[in-house]
Amino acid sequence: MSVVSAFMKGVTRLNEYVGRCIALIVFPMFVFLILEVALRYFFNSPSVWTNELTQLLFGVYAVMSGGYIMAHRGHVNVDLLHSTLKLRAQGFVDIFTSILFFIFMLALVWFSFDMASESFESRETSFSAWNPPIWPAKGAIFVASVLMLLQGIVRLLEDIAIAFNLSYYDPTERKSHSEEGEA
Repeated sequence: MSVVSAFMKGVTRLNEYVGRCIALIVFPMFVFLILEVALRYFFNSPSVWTNELTQLLFGVYAVMSGGYIMAHRGHVNVDLLHSTLKLRAQGFVDIFTSILFFIFMLALVWFSFDMASESFESRETSFSAWNPPIWPAKGAIFVASVLMLLQGIVRLLEDIAIAFNLSYYDPTERKSHSEEGEA
């Protein structure tokens, strides 16, 4: 196994693991929201913390799932033109459009690191009635950005391999999220 292939599989496995773990956050969010509804409507005693905690958990859930979704090619794609092209042509188009992705992701990594650092140093809280710490959620934005950037590098390497018929990547591994559901 080549170094490139090992890197690609390692990053994808990491994002797969993180995505599957992060998906479990849905269950506590569900419990907290049901608890809030019960407290509010059955006991006329709404809580201060459940809505805010659910929002923080959902924020972490949303950003941390980006690398997993990218690994499964589940992000929005304009298929009008893309789906009509042959696989090699799709690879070339994806290489070209990845330029925009990397500009955005590098900016996101840069600014999220700055934001997370400031938030961590000041032990930032929400300043609400409950006042939970929000620095972990801001740190998650940086971690998620790095994971998605790494998965973007993997995707670029896949696209280069497809476009130029390189041997370190098997084009039959390239499936969209919907194709995996059909298999």
